[in-house]
Amino acid sequence: MNLINRHILLTCLKVFDLVLLTASYGLATILTLRGSRGVSFAQFMSMRIKLSNCLIFAAALLAWHVIFLLCGFYKSNRLTSRKEEITAEWKASTLATICLLLVAVSFSIRMVTPTFLVVFWCISSLGITLGRFVLRCFLGQLRIKGRNLRYVLILGTNRRALEFAPRIEVTPEWGYRNLGFIDTEWAGSTEFRQSNFRIVCDRAGLPEFLRNNVVDEVAIYLPLRSFYEDASQIAALCEQHGIIVRFDSDIFGLRTQRTWTEETDRPQAIATRSGMQEGWPMAVKRMLDVVGSLLLLVLLCPLLLVVAILIKITSNGPVFFLQERVGLNKRRFFIHKFRTMVPEAEKLMANLEKMNELSGPVFKIKNDPRITPIGKWLRRASVDELPQLLNVLKGDMSLVGPRPLPVRDYEGFDQDWQRRRFCTRPGITCLWQVQGRNSIGFDQWMKLDMQYVDEWSLWLDLKILARTIPAVLKGSGAA
Repeated sequence: MNLINRHILLTCLKVFDLVLLTASYGLATILTLRGSRGVSFAQFMSMRIKLSNCLIFAAALLAWHVIFLLCGFYKSNRLTSRKEEITAEWKASTLATICLLLVAVSFSIRMVTPTFLVVFWCISSLGITLGRFVLRCFLGQLRIKGRNLRYVLILGTNRRALEFAPRIEVTPEWGYRNLGFIDTEWAGSTEFRQSNFRIVCDRAGLPEFLRNNVVDEVAIYLPLRSFYEDASQIAALCEQHGIIVRFDSDIFGLRTQRTWTEETDRPQAIATRSGMQEGWPMAVKRMLDVVGSLLLLVLLCPLLLVVAILIKITSNGPVFFLQERVGLNKRRFFIHKFRTMVPEAEKLMANLEKMNELSGPVFKIKNDPRITPIGKWLRRASVDELPQLLNVLKGDMSLVGPRPLPVRDYEGFDQDWQRRRFCTRPGITCLWQVQGRNSIGFDQWMKLDMQYVDEWSLWLDLKILARTIPAVLKGSGAA
């Protein structure tokens, strides 16, 4: 989701819920206090707002927020049925009403009468249900139009796999796109051969398929009793790539036991994730990206204009260099940079391969003959990277994250664990930039990216941004 980032949407949704409950409280007050024998509406309006009352209400808001979190309001619910969603909404509003009752009893709030609580519950339940319905319809339309999609591979061609595939295809509002099935031909696959589905690769070819395609999830429907080792190896492979694994929770065929899941569909499924966890920190990170990139583009506009003029008058060719890079979950995008080399420099790379000074699949020459005179200065000062703020604003990149690699470098990867760096949005700066850049070997570079993914926090991002400025001024490891 580029224009409407999911994390920003979650933050707005949390604010909306709290505003809705506050409005429900106010409206319930207006409707129930008029003509009541307790506190009249006029007396209520004439009351002074006390600090203690504000603190009590703030505590109630915090409790409501915790209730909504526990009810799973801010988890991915694209596979949840509308009936289950409404049940969760009414459960949350009921718990919020009970919470309000406890607060009223604890602090002797006279206006919170039984009638008030009934009115509050009705208003809040209706508001939450209508709000979630509108949001569900809005997101469903976005997904039908091809936005906010998730690409899924289905492992197995048995009955359960064939039951799962049609459900995601007949409900495009879920935003799932079936890439195909993974399996090896077997005697019992007659039912699959009679269907219109296709096998994109066998189990042995899955690693190569993941390396070269956009895959967000792998749904495992192999019979675990017979193919446990295969399923385990594939789950480990997905972990290396940072891809979500989804598998049927009804492993043992139990009839009375219940399964608790983070996301539910029919039948319930369990999802695992490696890498950064979703939540308000990710929402703040995206908000910082948008605000920071927009502010920097405005402040640096004179510098960007001067650099563009210098590039144009000192060498032939375009001002900007656009190159296809590998981003989140191997999505391709074009990175924006100031051109620092002669035109068609990429065509000259083949003649310079033997001069490569870095280990691994990446290519770098300290005194690259393709670099223009102005380009050498731009690279040393990292000014050539500034147009990437446009990529950050669009959502292709973040201010902080593993560097996006060219397709040529990515195709040279020989170990799958290195590909887990693609489970997060690439960035302009990261640990590699602030610890030496080109003076660090490829293997150590990849380990630093894994360290960032595993230890990520907003505080880590702020520290990296703070360390980037002196690193740029010193030109540490710059080519």
